[in-house]
Amino acid sequence: MMSKLTFEYALPDIQQAAYKIARFAAGARIWTFEGEMAAGKTTLIKHICRNFEVKDTVTSPTFSLVNEYETINNEAIYHFDFYRIRHEIEALEIGADEYFHSNSICLVEWPTKVPSILPKNRIEINLEVLNDNKRKVFLLLKD
Repeated sequence: MMSKLTFEYALPDIQQAAYKIARFAAGARIWTFEGEMAAGKTTLIKHICRNFEVKDTVTSPTFSLVNEYETINNEAIYHFDFYRIRHEIEALEIGADEYFHSNSICLVEWPTKVPSILPKNRIEINLEVLNDNKRKVFLLLKD
């Protein structure tokens, strides 16, 4: 079964957009984020992490590939950025498949770099830049 949702938001309303996405995700553990460079994927992830009450500072794991954040309930959330990898094997070498099957929330930027290791059950979030202040979000929940 798949569910879809599309909406637009202005950047000052990003927290409301993050809340709407989290509600739509309905317990999904794997969240993938696509969009052109500088579309606001990491910024959106920061706001989504606020919904989960993450205690840590949320930053892009561009060079480390994965960051771990802790919520106020001591739950782990993993944030991946696969932009710089050249082969899926690099993601496997850091244990990405183990993270994906850990039952923790995994937020994945540039998932097209690791298509064969992503679980089929996930929420796909695609960001489109409409202008400097507005984004369009396409959500697809696969379960």
